Amino acid sequence: MLLFPNAKINIGLNIVEKRPDGFHNIESCFYPVGWSDALEVTLAETFSFHADGISIPGNASDNLCIRAYEMLAKDYHLSPVKIHLLKTVPIGAGLGGGSADAAFTIKALNQLFDLGISVDEQEQYARRIGSDCAFFIRNKPVYCFEKGDQFDTIDISISGKWIVLVNPGIHISTVEAYSGVVAKRSAEDLRTILSQPISEWKGHVKNDFEATLFAKYPLLAETKEKLYSLGAEYAAMSGSGSTLFGIFEGELNAKPHFPDFRLWQGILK
Repeated sequence: MLLFPNAKINIGLNIVEKRPDGFHNIESCFYPVGWSDALEVTLAETFSFHADGISIPGNASDNLCIRAYEMLAKDYHLSPVKIHLLKTVPIGAGLGGGSADAAFTIKALNQLFDLGISVDEQEQYARRIGSDCAFFIRNKPVYCFEKGDQFDTIDISISGKWIVLVNPGIHISTVEAYSGVVAKRSAEDLRTILSQPISEWKGHVKNDFEATLFAKYPLLAETKEKLYSLGAEYAAMSGSGSTLFGIFEGELNAKPHFPDFRLWQGILK
């Protein structure tokens, strides 16, 4: 079984407050984009996991795909599988690539073994792996809150727009990103702003990580401004960085403008 776990962007990210459990409550819009890994899950005599493409830091045994398999194997007594991951979505880039891989592993195992796990139950499994992992089960635009693992509908109209994702190769861990922020509630309601035309977003739809990370990594601020200079209707950093995105009215070939960076561009669905 072959699946293509896609990335997501954060459109707006307000860090509301620090929780007693050490996590933070946030407000954001998660929006799926087409930059994808490739994930193959097949039956096997013994369990194995192998990854190609972008090097994944840490021990392979800690990969989120393995955690997803181990959870379901324990509850459903699954037979062994072979998992092969081709990693192309940048890591530590604010795109949720690892969470997507884990969520798609859950979906693949559910189909492969005909487990009949409901979508709601799949989301519950995904929440045990990571805060944004559950988003990739339904994989539709949502307003997210609490740890980023609770969802509500959102009125946003950017389907058909052209998006450019630019990753300058800076790895930013979640710990590093949060170390520089001060949590506070936004004076503006994110859902209300995002229901407005995209021309109204600039200056109002903000990512709270940008202030400290732009000061630490000026290249991020320069990349955002370059996207605006190319005609982006809205540009921002995604999640805790380091990927920047620009949303355009029409198609743009951005590759010549960012020759040294990883880049993905396409139509938003």
